[in-house]
Amino acid sequence: MKTTAITISAWGNSHGIRLSRELMQSLGITPDTPLQATVLAKGCLELRAVNPRPSLQDKLAAFDPQVHGGEVMQDAPQGSEFGAEFGATP
Repeated sequence: MKTTAITISAWGNSHGIRLSRELMQSLGITPDTPLQATVLAKGCLELRAVNPRPSLQDKLAAFDPQVHGGEVMQDAPQGSEFGAEFGATP
């Protein structure tokens, strides 16, 4: 486990920390990596890289009609399932 001392600096109306290149490389993150910050206890902060939500383009690129298309259940209704003819009795 890598340990380093980091100082909190004022940045405009906020505060921030700077991560060294070596620390970022150890974490496997880049400047655009979203992080989740969790306060574990007073004075103890945990940072975790978060997988970003896939964009619509990512989802569309991963869509395969052979795998994801078609009906889930291709059988006809057997009783009073949702979507069965209105007013039908079982």
